Amino acid sequence: MSALGTLSTTSTSATSSTTPPVTPPDTLDLNNIQGDILSGLPKKTQLYIFFQIVDVTKFRADLARFVPLVKTVAGVLKDRQLIKEHKKKGHKTLIPLVGVNIAFSHLGFVKLGIDDSSLGPATDPFIIGQFKDSVQNLGDAGTQTASGLVPNWDPAFVQPLHGVILISGESHETLQKKKLEIECIFGVRTIQPSIFQVTSLRGDVRPGAESGHEHFGFLDGISNPAVIGFDKDPNPGPVSVNPGVIVTGYTGDPSQATRASWAVDGSFLVFRYLFQQVPEFNDFLRKNPIAFQDLTPEEGSDLLGARLVGRWKSGAPIDLSPFKNDPVLAVDPKRNNDFKFEGEINSQFRCPFAAHVRKTNPRNDLEALPPPVGPISVQKNRIMRRGVQFGPELTKEEKKTAKTECGRGLLFACYQTSITNGFQFLQKTWANNPKFPIGQTQPEEPGLDPLIGQGVRSMSGTDPNNEEKVISGMPDFIIPRGGEYFFSPSLKGLRETLASPPVTA
Repeated sequence: MSALGTLSTTSTSATSSTTPPVTPPDTLDLNNIQGDILSGLPKKTQLYIFFQIVDVTKFRADLARFVPLVKTVAGVLKDRQLIKEHKKKGHKTLIPLVGVNIAFSHLGFVKLGIDDSSLGPATDPFIIGQFKDSVQNLGDAGTQTASGLVPNWDPAFVQPLHGVILISGESHETLQKKKLEIECIFGVRTIQPSIFQVTSLRGDVRPGAESGHEHFGFLDGISNPAVIGFDKDPNPGPVSVNPGVIVTGYTGDPSQATRASWAVDGSFLVFRYLFQQVPEFNDFLRKNPIAFQDLTPEEGSDLLGARLVGRWKSGAPIDLSPFKNDPVLAVDPKRNNDFKFEGEINSQFRCPFAAHVRKTNPRNDLEALPPPVGPISVQKNRIMRRGVQFGPELTKEEKKTAKTECGRGLLFACYQTSITNGFQFLQKTWANNPKFPIGQTQPEEPGLDPLIGQGVRSMSGTDPNNEEKVISGMPDFIIPRGGEYFFSPSLKGLRETLASPPVTA
């Protein structure tokens, strides 16, 4: 899953060009960038270990022993080549591979005595932390207390988190073996540990034919941006982004000129613990089929789901195949992301304005706006989405009662060089804003993003027979239960700044 305002709000928050600046491509140091950022750690299963630092001196020494385990982008590319060659030889088994990354919160840097001011001002979401930002800007439901509104999160995420360790692999056995090695490095099971494990969360790619699909059943991870200087032959679709939109210190990084040397080749990691109400979602679709042309009730329910998301479960975009699923289109990487809502700026006939994929990347809704409002580039608002599903498949009882009994959802993760421009902007200014986007001539209020929008849910445009018809009282299909903002330093930053003793006067 991926998260705006009136056009006047957006126009002041985005650049005024629809194409990247013409500059020589940056040379990315793939041996210095953590692997999950640009290439994604290969995984069938993944473990997030959230920790607090309890002994700073020992932690720094332990970190020096941990750093050689960290997988770089260059390392991931080698792993992916091995996987490709293994498949080419006809092998059906999985290669035992493991990838480890690490990231720190602002509180973690404070604990270590490291000046992280080049990562952002005091008002930056990273410095504030997601616990406060969740109710101030993200719209998470909260409870009023004597100390103010606090999010309705699981207890583990209400306490301070200093960092997170990611372990990805092909099996639970591989993950557990590497977890034990890491616990040994940090002395977790000894009387003098350097970290305290607050909680750990494991996610797993869904089984069989559902592999690659999130729990609502939709193919995920199709529309990550191509990065200039990294993706050599990107598929057709949205314009490639400058590397500094994702990796600090390069063209496109809004704070490129002021980054401390240790903060170059890093990226901000946003983690969200998202629970999905799958039986309720399926029941909502079943009870509200769209009566259109010759569709059966089942097909009408599928169409409603596609119009809420902006894609069919197969991954085919409804902008290209609006009323019938197209499985061939869905699996064609040269076509399945090559659309712009062209000719749809004033219309919701093919795709509702509030559909999830249109809310989180409005494409021509902004990029084709005429002066003086546009054109408006969304390049700096792009994020690199990672993450993995968690929880079991639906039980027979859940299917029967249409009520969630088992926790399941998405361990959402994304990378960017500005949380303000990236994740926070998508959630606050697009997904949570009922007035975004709207056509130039039609005054409809599209409503919230039906999946991740936080607030009272209603949505127009779901019915192609009547674009102004509004569905109101929609239930919460995704519920945030925790999260934090982290920064993933470079390998050099880990070795020379975090793992070295603090400088004393």
